[in-house]
Amino acid sequence: MSSILVSCRNKSGAEKHYLPALQAAGWSGPFTLVAPGDPMPDLAACAGLVLTGGNDIHPCHWDAAEPVHPTAEVDADRDALELPLVRAAWNRNLPLLGICRGEQILNVALGGSLIQDIPDHFGCEPSRHQHGTPDAPDMHHRVQLAPGSRLRALLGEDVFLVNSRHHQAVKVVAPPLRAVAWHLDTVHPETGPVIEAIEAADPAHWVFGVQWHPENLITLKGPAGDAARDLFAAFVAAARRG
Repeated sequence: MSSILVSCRNKSGAEKHYLPALQAAGWSGPFTLVAPGDPMPDLAACAGLVLTGGNDIHPCHWDAAEPVHPTAEVDADRDALELPLVRAAWNRNLPLLGICRGEQILNVALGGSLIQDIPDHFGCEPSRHQHGTPDAPDMHHRVQLAPGSRLRALLGEDVFLVNSRHHQAVKVVAPPLRAVAWHLDTVHPETGPVIEAIEAADPAHWVFGVQWHPENLITLKGPAGDAARDLFAAFVAAARRG
């Protein structure tokens, strides 16, 4: 039976937070966890790929001349693992779900770029996009979904509160993707509001990335919990279809 592939830095953390969300969504099959130092997995045996949260992506992957921001905590080993992994999964048309860093590496792997530090770029307080923990999500970060987007259709919500624990964000969206959610309270005059979600422009690809952490929200009542459960359920359904 095909497995769901989960790319991470810390396998115990993935087992604690991500696997239960996928199981609650109905996945009863096996999982394959991959981390830096592991051999490249066989994607022919995988039903879908989840890219988990984590540390930052080196700017050399979108601009060789851009220096690393002083606040960045680059995980070069994960970059080396996940950039070719995302491209191979995209070429195989596997369902792809990127969460936080996972959304960012998805965008970079397919030709996009990132804002290295939101407070520096947008001139906002450092705490604006850093709230709560995996075990105690703090829900006062509002996202607005694009009407008519496939993510809006999956989640059934236009605006809802989410948890937020990041300081990097999508800047230039990769050509095969499109931005479909924003945090409208953090806006730059040139780059616009913070991008909170992306999806494949071609509906033949089941590919979505979200900047918040739905794996921490699946037990909550209300719109954010509903949206988290719906997102994982849609991914599991796509993985089952093969």
